[in-house]
Amino acid sequence: MTHTRRRFLTSAAGIAAATTAGLAGCMGTASATTGTLSTRVSDKPGDIDDFESCVVTVSTVRVKPADGEAESLDAGGTALDLVELQGDASALVEEFELETGTYEFLQVEVSETDATLADGSSATVEVPGSAPLKFERSFEIRADETTTFTADFTPVAAGNAGKYVLQPVADEVTVTYESEETTANETTTDSTANETTTNETTS
Repeated sequence: MTHTRRRFLTSAAGIAAATTAGLAGCMGTASATTGTLSTRVSDKPGDIDDFESCVVTVSTVRVKPADGEAESLDAGGTALDLVELQGDASALVEEFELETGTYEFLQVEVSETDATLADGSSATVEVPGSAPLKFERSFEIRADETTTFTADFTPVAAGNAGKYVLQPVADEVTVTYESEETTANETTTDSTANETTTNETTS
């Protein structure tokens, strides 16, 4: 959970622009302007107190540029214990280099869960409809800055004993921006109101 591998995403438009510039020769080499997306996970109280551990494995992060199709980013199968991420705690999923611009939402795909209740019994924790958890919060990728998107979700009892579903906590999602030239104390926070969160797959 401490690794900080960075993955670079280039849109088809960016590739086309670079190819055109290469053919032009004397026009020089064009390159996309990029920034960093740091995706983190936190857990606000739902029924997390029922658990001794609730480990979720994040396989994919999906983002939707305002002017393009949704893109899937490999999160490397990062395993996180939600019990350890309560309150103000959060954990890094992955960092990605993305082209600058406005993005409409972020989705987190949970590929596996492994949960144990406080009494030592096992629990079934699922994602509704097996769809990625969708956080309808727009954010920006800014040149030479780090955008930190903290996606908050929690297990909620689903009626049957030992069965839970993961649900996003919309009003706990945060987006912050930090320039490479600033310190952590100078990090700016996006104050845009949080939007309603739904669980639906967007192609």
